[in-house]
Amino acid sequence: MSAPQVGSSRRTWLAAAGVALVAGGTAYGLRSPTCAGREPGPVEEAFWQQEFSQTDGSALRMAHFRGKPLVVNFWATWCPPCVEELPLLSAFFVENKSKSWQVLGLAVDQPSAVKRFQAQNPLSFPVALAGMQGTDLSRSLGNLSGGLPFTVVFGAAGEVRHRKIGRLSPDDLNAWVRLE
Repeated sequence: MSAPQVGSSRRTWLAAAGVALVAGGTAYGLRSPTCAGREPGPVEEAFWQQEFSQTDGSALRMAHFRGKPLVVNFWATWCPPCVEELPLLSAFFVENKSKSWQVLGLAVDQPSAVKRFQAQNPLSFPVALAGMQGTDLSRSLGNLSGGLPFTVVFGAAGEVRHRKIGRLSPDDLNAWVRLE
């Protein structure tokens, strides 16, 4: 009878170790690099070459934002936590734009849905249409699951400084400002 208990115990231990490894790998993949002065890598450089359409049809080049800290928020109108955090991002932008902080919303959504949303819920920061390829872009920037909302903070040199999957809190934004 003790042999099944040992096997069961071993399986439990191996399962726990597997969960710990996956959690550790995910935490490592989504860690928030904070080393100032780090050079942007190839993924970051590719991001700065991107161009997206705004809801009015005009082009928005990511290179326009380089040189100042930038919060990029991947969101969608059909994502409740995304919609809930947009007023927080809007207030953050208004409060911190004089300190050179920028905010950009990249909508992983249909243009018509984003236009309707913005007509009813104006935002203080620019919004561009990433469409479904926005999911691939967010994955390239560290969103391993492709979930929304996903936020990336770029330093003034263009390097990724912080990442967060899930709804933002005021504490997240305050911590990022203090670390810059």
